[in-house]
Amino acid sequence: VFDEVNNDVTPQPLYQADPGAEQVTEDMLKDITEVFISETDTFSLLDMPSTFVCVDADEAEATARNHQYEEVCRNRVSRDKHVERSVQTLTGTTKNKHVQSNGLMVVDAVCDMYEPLSDAEQEETAGICNPVKTDHSEGVTDSSRGADRSVSVGSTATTVEVKALNAETQWKLIMLSDKFQLCLQTVERSILQNSFHPQLAAYRQLPVLGPECPVKNEMVDQRTGGTDGGPSLQCLWVFSCELSRGRSVSCMTWNRKNPDLLAVGHGEFDSGNQKPGLVSCWSIKNLKWPEHVIHCDSAVTALDFSANSPSQLAVGTHDGSITIHSVHSQDNRSRGVSSESPNRHLGPVWQLRWTQQQVSSTGEEKVEALLSVGADGRISKWFFFKDGLDCITQTGGKRTEMMTERVLTALTPGLCFDFHPTLQDSSIYLTGTWEGLIHQCSCSNSQQFLETYRKHCPVNCVAWSPFNPDVFLSCSSDWTIQLWKQHHLKPVLGFTSAQKAVYDIKWSPKWPTVFGAVTEGQLEIWDLSSS
Repeated sequence: VFDEVNNDVTPQPLYQADPGAEQVTEDMLKDITEVFISETDTFSLLDMPSTFVCVDADEAEATARNHQYEEVCRNRVSRDKHVERSVQTLTGTTKNKHVQSNGLMVVDAVCDMYEPLSDAEQEETAGICNPVKTDHSEGVTDSSRGADRSVSVGSTATTVEVKALNAETQWKLIMLSDKFQLCLQTVERSILQNSFHPQLAAYRQLPVLGPECPVKNEMVDQRTGGTDGGPSLQCLWVFSCELSRGRSVSCMTWNRKNPDLLAVGHGEFDSGNQKPGLVSCWSIKNLKWPEHVIHCDSAVTALDFSANSPSQLAVGTHDGSITIHSVHSQDNRSRGVSSESPNRHLGPVWQLRWTQQQVSSTGEEKVEALLSVGADGRISKWFFFKDGLDCITQTGGKRTEMMTERVLTALTPGLCFDFHPTLQDSSIYLTGTWEGLIHQCSCSNSQQFLETYRKHCPVNCVAWSPFNPDVFLSCSSDWTIQLWKQHHLKPVLGFTSAQKAVYDIKWSPKWPTVFGAVTEGQLEIWDLSSS
């Protein structure tokens, strides 16, 4: 086969017999031939090292450190902008010099160890610690001429007077220091809690620990239901001190954040025996002396602690004034006073209440407001204004066809009120009046009452049930307690046990059918489920 230029391009067979090779015959094919096959060396035609290492491999840790080192080197290329230079540190030669100084005047003190003093205490006692000059002293010369400065001390009598004065001053500073007072308070609480251990254990429903604290038989009977198997009450302790002895208790309130703190108001309502009011804040940790005492110009009639600011205590008095005090402050000054307000109450303030109220239509924003009810027939909402308190009126007369009824209703003294327990209806509240009516009101509508309930004589207290928002209780001076439903104008049940006025009622925070009532001289516990 030839191509276009006459070249022989005929394909040659793949196998060509060697002309000189021996011809294979049939007999040769029958012979047995032995052939040895052996492995030759491996020849690498392509070698590409792997860039990945198995985590279980021996060199995995070393490879990871190498990668970290390479990353650090790449990042430090642009940061190492320094120049290497050789430096030599010079060490100055030392010199020995002799110095002459004045000798120190040392006075031996009786007290060598005492608590550090605050700046205020040091300023207060600065005048006491001044040097004392006497007629026996030879003179003190103080010059600024270096070695020529000299000091001379007086006689032995002057030194003794300085020692006595320093010892007395240090002793007074120790006794007046805040840390020492705190230590005394801690020790006093420990001793009292050890003395009242059985009573405190019964109050907190805890077992009495240790054989050194014996439990009285009557206390064991009280915690186990009494000897006859029925419920019983026992007085564990009495809050009393020299300041409150002989005074009448007019109101009480527990702190909402600290359940161990109780504020008690004292005051005499008899016009012939008027005394200044007193507020004593008692703690369960100290049953013999109040933690804080507030003196008032008039008898105390109402108290309530703030929920947002637990240290703020609102105090209402018989002369119509409202003051806000801080129980953490050591002085007796108030944070706000309503005596300068033109809208202040003209009669006694019978009840105070801090409550959460909505300030937006969505209900997400809420603020705490202080409300009061007074003998002048007004329910007022108070707020801070300049250096005192001011208020706006929340309620007016009820819309009726007779104008005279509206005027009389507006002037009827209010005695108590209570806000609805649910957040959705936090603006709805009940108020009890002197004429025996219970009005259901709303903060958003101050022109009329929502409902009016009639059954009582003067209503002393109303209380919504914390478990059922449609049920509330009321008590009166007519010796009765009434159970109401919100949308029923007639009471569901009535209770009476003695021919005495019922002054206060309170639902149990744990059992929905149990409530307590206070009459003249006794405390009653009612259970609706066992009547």
